[in-house]
This record gives sequence, structure tokens and C-alpha cells, in this order.
Amino acid sequence: MKISIKSLSKKYGSNFALKDINLEINKGMLGLLGPNGAGKTTLIKILTTLTQKSEGEIYINDINITNKKEIRKIVGYLPQEFSVYPSMNVYETMDYLALLSKITPKSKRRSLIMELLEKVNLENHLKTKVKALSGGMKRRLGIAQALLNNPKLLIVDEPTAGLDPEERIHFRNLLRDFSDDRIVILSTHIVEDVEFTCENLAILKEGSLLYSGKSNELIKTAEESVWTANMHRENLDSIRRDYTIISTVSEGQLIKTRFLSKDKPINEAKLVKPSIEDAYMKLVKGV
Repeated sequence: MKISIKSLSKKYGSNFALKDINLEINKGMLGLLGPNGAGKTTLIKILTTLTQKSEGEIYINDINITNKKEIRKIVGYLPQEFSVYPSMNVYETMDYLALLSKITPKSKRRSLIMELLEKVNLENHLKTKVKALSGGMKRRLGIAQALLNNPKLLIVDEPTAGLDPEERIHFRNLLRDFSDDRIVILSTHIVEDVEFTCENLAILKEGSLLYSGKSNELIKTAEESVWTANMHRENLDSIRRDYTIISTVSEGQLIKTRFLSKDKPINEAKLVKPSIEDAYMKLVKGV
């Protein structure tokens, strides 16, 4: 299973939403990162055949992206806003969507639905109406419907937005389990979502591909560039003006600040081991 993207561009009028993207994606989980407006959703819509490319070539499992009918047979998609009829219960929703996917007969449909709902831990909520589900449960229902056609490629767009910490962890683990035998693309602007789940990353900014490769290789690019220092509040503005701040934490009268700099910025600063978030910010901010 492989996705091959060559010289992909997407224009709206004279503006590029994507510009000359070259990317190869293999089986496993890929984190698609980038600020809002980076082009992540545009790329996803092209891969799911919801939007046409302007230039370039894309092959999914050796199938040209222009062959919409065949591509849609192997792609599952959970959009950022997953909307279904709120008055339907969980089983009715899955049954309706399975019918739209032309899954017959009824006995096969029921067996598949029960299998998928068990995988996403919703087997005890068959009669629960969609409007009564929590945010995390709705996302899990969204994953179940995306898996109805047993896709070779599963794409999820900002799936943890609005979820509480426990639901986010559960959802990330769920996606990681599904990536064992297929490609899963997790599109997000939340670096933490990919830190514990994705071995491979692709980072977009303003429609261009800034990075593609292993997470640990990205982290190496920020070595000797991440510093921490405890400082008084009145000194924080000067640091914020001169450096890219990653985080600040109050510690009594002082503020523990984590920031980026190529050289030692102040005497009390200490060099620390970078994280994916540090390396991502260094890349995006061009430090």
C-alpha cells in the first residue's frame, strides 16, 4: 500500500492552496501537521476525490486519483465536522450508511456493523441517539462509519478538536491500532496528537511542504536550539520580542520560560532536550 504524490498543486484563481507537493506515504500512520490555512484540508479533499487537483499526479495503491469510483472504494474519511441525523440511534445510523455503501444482505450488514461498533467500544450504545453521544463517542462513531468499506486508506481531519484529555488519548490509541494494516493519515494542528502516535510526519505551511520524514529526525533539527530560563515577569516581554516562546509556566514569583534560540540568549538560560513541538515550531517559525 502506497500513496505517491508528484508535483501536486491546487490553485483557486491566482492563489495557490498547494504548491508543488512531492510526497510518498507508506503503510502506517502519518501525521499531517501545519498551522490553520497551511493546506492540510485541501490536500485531504484531493486525496478523497472531493476536490480536483490543478496540476501534478497522485496514485493511491497504483490507482490514478482521477479514477474517482475506484479510489472511493479504498478510502475511508472522517471529516472535521461529522454530521449525521441526530434523532437516529447508533445502530440505525450505521445501518443507513451501510445501505448507502450498498452493503447487502441485511445479515452481512448487521454482522459488519456489530464488529465495527465493538472495535470502537460502542457496542453497548446501539440504541443511544446520536444527539446524546459525547464528543468522543461521536468521533468513534465517525471512525466506525469510515471503516464500513474496509478501506486501505483512512483519513481523519482534526479528530480530537474539542475532546477532553481522556477521550483524546483513547482516540489516538484507536487510530494507532487501525494503522497496523493500512495507511492512516491524521491531519491536525495539535502537535501532541502526533507526538505519541505517528512515526512519520509531513508538515505544510502556506501550501508548501516544509518537511517529510521520521519524527525523530525532525527532533534532531532542533538540538542545541531549545532553552529554558526562570525569569521575572517584567523581563518576559523582552524575551517574547526577541525569541520564539514555546511555553511559560508560573513558579511563584518567577516564570519558567521555554524558547528557541540558535545561541545562548541570556546567562541564566539552560539548554534542554527538544520535543516534536519544539522542532515543529523551529521549522514553522524559521528560527
